[in-house]
Amino acid sequence: MRILFCNFEYPPLGGGGGVINALLAEELANRHEVTVLTSQGLGLPRREVVNGVRVERVPVFFRREQAAANMPSMLAYLPMGAAHGLRLFREQPFDIINTHFALPSGPVGSFLSHRTGTPNVLSVHGGDLYDPSKASSPHRHALLRLWIRHLLKDADQVVGQSANTIANVGKFYTREIEPRLIPLGIRRPAWAPADRKAYGFSDTDFLMVSVGRLVARKAMDQLVRMLKDLEDPAAHLLLIGSGPQEESLRRLASELGVEARVHFLGFVSEEEKFGVLQMCDLFVSTSQHEGFGIVFLEAMASGLPVICYDHGGQTDFLEDGVTGHLLRLNDEATLRVRCRELMHAPDALARMGETNRRCVERFYIENCAREYEALFDDVIRRRKH
Repeated sequence: MRILFCNFEYPPLGGGGGVINALLAEELANRHEVTVLTSQGLGLPRREVVNGVRVERVPVFFRREQAAANMPSMLAYLPMGAAHGLRLFREQPFDIINTHFALPSGPVGSFLSHRTGTPNVLSVHGGDLYDPSKASSPHRHALLRLWIRHLLKDADQVVGQSANTIANVGKFYTREIEPRLIPLGIRRPAWAPADRKAYGFSDTDFLMVSVGRLVARKAMDQLVRMLKDLEDPAAHLLLIGSGPQEESLRRLASELGVEARVHFLGFVSEEEKFGVLQMCDLFVSTSQHEGFGIVFLEAMASGLPVICYDHGGQTDFLEDGVTGHLLRLNDEATLRVRCRELMHAPDALARMGETNRRCVERFYIENCAREYEALFDDVIRRRKH
């Protein structure tokens, strides 16, 4: 197949939605011709081949941060992506379009589908439908709801990566379609644990780690407060990721007197990320909502128990007391209790970690790619008939 992915974010830009798109594209590139139509910025080349995937980037001019897009850059992707997409189709036809995110990528994929007669699969990631931390979340605005409803109904097939995301399609947008559930996947980690001493830690330190963009939806200020309340000098919090809230989090850590125990690692390579995860003891997250939660799978693959809230797609594969702990949204008191309990329960940590290594086996990228491959075949066949 000749596959065109439309996604306004693609590594190194953006977060989990772009990362999973890259993993899927690279896996499918082993058997198919794969092109990604995405946005440029921050000195990235307009065109390159990355791990067998042809990446086409259109200039959006307004993006200022690697981790997070802004409204002008997302709006700019619409005309620029549509125009460049037509040029790509003039160079060669594609058999299928797979558009990631209802907004802002959705209109580009829909436009190209109509102009070229190519079937379009729309993959929704959760935050493009529902983000409780943002006043701009589409579910709060009637015109955006109508626009997304049209895009969902217009696609040849909609894919949601979790039961929660699919439920939000029906709750906020339309019950007239039947989205397909295809869980996301991660690459099987092939890296050794990092050396604690190289990061300044001892074997007796208790290392809690969180991965994600430093944005409001992740509510990482709760993790900093939790570290203060643990009142244990051996407890440390490692934050992997960058974003606009870094300075405010640093100030909070300083005000609470825990700046020496909160470690901002910033944006790191995949190798370093998995190395750090494997040297830690516990994965913690206070994210207000995840459409799926790819970082939880990465933690599980690294043998870490997971403590997080029960609001989002992670409830498809996390189980309270088995994979770690699922807490009521924003129950900071129980968050402190569970972290303190596991600090002093090495047997429980080991048991949950081994359980997670077993459970994550079905969520590796080769399984996700096979399901998408079969779906693309089916959609192409349906369009022909």
